[in-house]
Parts: sequence; structure tokens; C-alpha cells
Amino acid sequence: MHGSGLELTLVFLLAAVIAVPVFKRLGIGAVLAYLVAGVVLGPDGMALIRDADRILDAAEIGVVMMLFVIGLELSPSRLRVMRKPVFGAGGLQVLLTALALGGIALLADHHWKTSLVIGLGLALSSTAVSLQLLSERKELTSEHGRLGFAILLFQDLVAIPLLAAIPLLGGAKNETLTWTMVFQAIGAMAIVIFGGRLILRHMFRVVARTRMPEVFTASALLVVLGTAWFMQLAGLSAGLGAFLAGVLLSDSEFRHELESQIEPFKGLLLGLFFIAVGMDIDLDRVMNEPQIITAGVLVLLLVKFGILFLLGLWPGRLDVRGALMLGGALWLGGEFAFVVFNEAARVKLLDADVRDRLVAIVGVSMALTPLLMMGISRWVSGIARPMQDRRAFDDIPDQTPQVLIAGMGRFGQIVARVLTSQRIPFVALEHSPETVDTLRRFGGARIYYGDPTRPDLLRSAGAQHVKVFVIAMDDPDTNIKAVRLIRRMYPNAKVLARARNRQHAWRLMDLSTEPFRETLGTSLEMAEQTLVALGRSPEAAAQQARRFREHDEKLLRAQYLVYDDDAAVIQTARDAVRDLEKLFEADASGGDESESSPPAADPAPRAT
Repeated sequence: MHGSGLELTLVFLLAAVIAVPVFKRLGIGAVLAYLVAGVVLGPDGMALIRDADRILDAAEIGVVMMLFVIGLELSPSRLRVMRKPVFGAGGLQVLLTALALGGIALLADHHWKTSLVIGLGLALSSTAVSLQLLSERKELTSEHGRLGFAILLFQDLVAIPLLAAIPLLGGAKNETLTWTMVFQAIGAMAIVIFGGRLILRHMFRVVARTRMPEVFTASALLVVLGTAWFMQLAGLSAGLGAFLAGVLLSDSEFRHELESQIEPFKGLLLGLFFIAVGMDIDLDRVMNEPQIITAGVLVLLLVKFGILFLLGLWPGRLDVRGALMLGGALWLGGEFAFVVFNEAARVKLLDADVRDRLVAIVGVSMALTPLLMMGISRWVSGIARPMQDRRAFDDIPDQTPQVLIAGMGRFGQIVARVLTSQRIPFVALEHSPETVDTLRRFGGARIYYGDPTRPDLLRSAGAQHVKVFVIAMDDPDTNIKAVRLIRRMYPNAKVLARARNRQHAWRLMDLSTEPFRETLGTSLEMAEQTLVALGRSPEAAAQQARRFREHDEKLLRAQYLVYDDDAAVIQTARDAVRDLEKLFEADASGGDESESSPPAADPAPRAT
């Protein structure tokens, strides 16, 4: 196809819309769906698109954005907490797998640099596929799930310097590497790191104060693409620049907002990248070499499974069942391998035919893993689960947020302080950059800038792992909008919401949310102290305040049943007043400190 850019865009979108749902329905990941779509569209398929290399160059922006998002997830503080399993088990997995598979490549008469790239590229597993499999089986928080996540984390880390080193290895092979190139690369990284620390956070604070989402989106894209371009200009990988920018912003209050802004672009462009990789596969060669591809897949799976199984037993200290599940979840190749092998082919470290074979091997392993994982699960289901030695993770606190607070005004801050005092992990979202800046200066490291009524921001903040949502925004309409969104995305979630008045509380109750009227508690405390000042004993005053609260909560629920009928609401309130007076009169006649009747409730409490 030599049509316009619009026609090409329509073809890509149509291919993604058809392929991804079909493969998802079959229980196979989206990455393989994109690869197959690329094969079908490419020169060896329907030949709708012939210039795959040009599209591949443009689609590499998706890889750059993926590395930026990974950088946002890998804050220095998080790495310090998980350093033992990440750098211990993760480092051993990459090292042993790269040595084993690289050694096999070396025996196959490849250059040692080529063998090194092959071994390291195949040592990486698919983060997207592995985490999705563990999540679907609700095993992310299991022992083997946490160890698997630590290993994947290290793989993401090692992929960055690997991408940066490939151009240097290619230059070394061609005897063009000089000390000038090395110092130039180090200087570029220093400029990005130190310049980013001084500039990036201040820049986003200024942009956030404009309250214009499109300007924030433009700024995020400028940072990602600008750092990528600068590093590429210095002769390094464009992805390395984006990754460094992500790490620099990982501890900032804009982390979740940035991730939610970049995620849609990343997903689309990364899908386009995999489609372009599929188009670039020489299908004729693959079909003519089924024995080589089959042997490659078997070697990849068996070598990685064996190493992962042993690492699960030690240093992971898993039982046999957990070690088998760890091996089954991570023995596949990964999407980073496509990036690594394409970069290696670009700098002439890999021949085109070798690259095509490796890409085919990785793609087949990714396609087979969900099916093989089902078989392993059934096989190990009969293995008894002994008491596990949890020492490998005893010193790693679970930092997954259990509570999400939407709105950090006076109401939300109190909830956050109580959770902090109990060391309960939470994440807070606040749409005012001034409030976020002020609270962060007082140590509010868990507070992030963003609009809690946006679904992409909730997902970025980890809402899928949250046990309780606290909606503390002061505007009733925004409050209702956030609750409605949470109910749609997470229908079984526990939601506690701030209510301005009774009408607001009834609307929240319509959404199966527990309302907390913002002035009720302090008003009752003042009423209690007023009774004490008038001569009541503290015990009697506290009891009457407690009874009034119970009565008013009961009235709130009774009025909720008829709140769309004003006459019925007023009549319900009047009946409740008489019941309350009788209750307090009974208390007064039976008590010794009942000189006067307590005040009655408002006959039509419509605004409290």
C-alpha cells in the first residue's frame, strides 16, 4: 500500500481492533496479536504495507515511552526496599541465563559480542505477559509472585544499560569506538541527570498551575521526546534518555499524572512497534526452517525454566510448587528482546536472518506460555503446599496502597494523618498543585497531583489494589462524579465519602456508598460540651450525644427511602422528633441529672 498517512493509520487501527480482542479471547497476550497482525499486513502476508523499516523507525517512539513509564515505576527508594530479591535473585537469573544461552550461541559459531547480545536478550522475560498471568490467577502477592516481580524488575533495569551498550558494542566491532565517544556518552547522561533534577519538577509545577490538561500533556511529551533526542544525539539509546527522565520524576508529586498522560500514547505506539516488527519478519525463512525455530523455543524454555526453578528454591526459599510456578510464569521471552534484537541488527551485530529467527522464537514462546501455564497449574495442584520459609521477603514491607484518598483538603488530611500514624500504606490524589506542594513540604510523600475523576489516573495510582476508597473532595458534584467512576470501574470496592448535607448523603447512598456528613461529628461534640457547661455530667452528656447520633443516622436512612417526596421527608422528620422526645423523656425520668428536657431535633433536618 502506497496510500496516504490516513489510509495507513486506518489499516493499523483496524488490524489492532480485530487482532487484539481475538487473541485476548483465546487467552493469549496482545503482544502476539500485534505481531501476527504485522505478519499478515507485511510483505510476506497480504502485502498491504511494504516499507516496514520506515514504519519501524517511527514506531520506536512507543519503546521510548515504555521506558519512560518504567523509569517512573523504579524510584530509588523502591529499589532500596527490594534490593535483596531484585539484585540477588534477579541478578543471578539474568547472569546465569545469559551465560547459558550465550554459550550455546557461541558454540553455534557466533561472534562473542553477538552471543552476548543473544544471551542477554533471551534472558529477559515479558513483563506484560508474566504479570498478567500472575494477576489473572491472583498470585501477584504470593511468594512466587513477589519473587517473580523482583526478577522482572531487575530485567527492566538491565535492559536499559543493554540498550545503551549495543551501539557501543557495534562500534567496537567495527573498530570505531573511541574515548571521545565514551566521555561524550558520560557527559550526556550527567547533563540529563543533574539538569533534570534542577529543572523538571519546577517546570511541571509551573505547568500544573495553568490548570490546562492539554498543556500538561504537551509538557510530558516534550520531556520524553526531548531527553530521548538529546541522548540519541550523543550516540546513545534514545530509550536511555526517556528512562532517566522517568527515574528523576519517579518520586515527584506528578508521577501518576505523567503516567496517565503518557500511557495512551505508549500503548498505541508500542502496539504499532510490534506490528512493524511482525511486518519485518521474513516469514518465508521461518516457514522453511521449522526445525530451527522449534529447537530454539525448546532450548529457551528449558534453560530458563531450569534456572528459574533452582533460583526459586535458593535464594528464593520457595517450596517445590512455588518454584515450578515461578519457572512457568517467567520462562518465556520478552517484548524487550524485540527491541534489543532490532537495535543489534541496526548496528550490524546481528544478521537479518538471525534476527528473524530470534524474533520468531521469542514470539512462539510468548504464544505458548499461557497454554503451558495452564498445564503446569493443573500438574502442581496436586502437590501439597508446605509451610513456606518467608525469610526472603520478611524485611520487605508491603507498600501496595490499601487506601486511596481523593481530595487532600482539611477532611482528607485528617484521614491521611490517622493512616500514617498506623503505618497503613495509602495513596492520595489532589487536583490543586498548591495544596500538593504545601503538603509535600511537610513530608506528604504519598500525595500526588491529579484529578481523581479520571479513570486513567486511578489506574496509574494503583486503584485496582486498593481495599478502601475515601472520597474527601469538598465539591458535591465532583464528589459524586468520582464515586460514580469508582463504582463503574471497581463495583465491589468499599467506598467511604464525605457528604456536604443530607441531600448529598442520599445521592451517595444511591451509589451504595457510606456517607460521612462533614459537620455532624464536630456539631455533636459542641452540643455535648454545651450540656456539660449547663451542669450535666460528662457521662450523661456523652450518652445523650451518642443517642442523638444513633437517632439521626436512623432518620437519615428512613428519609432516604422517600427523599424524592418532600412531604414524606417532612412527615418522617416530625415522627422522628416525637420519638426522640419520648426517648429523652424516658431517660430523664429514670436518671438523676435530668433537670430539663434535651433539645429536640430540627423537625425538617434537610441541610445537615
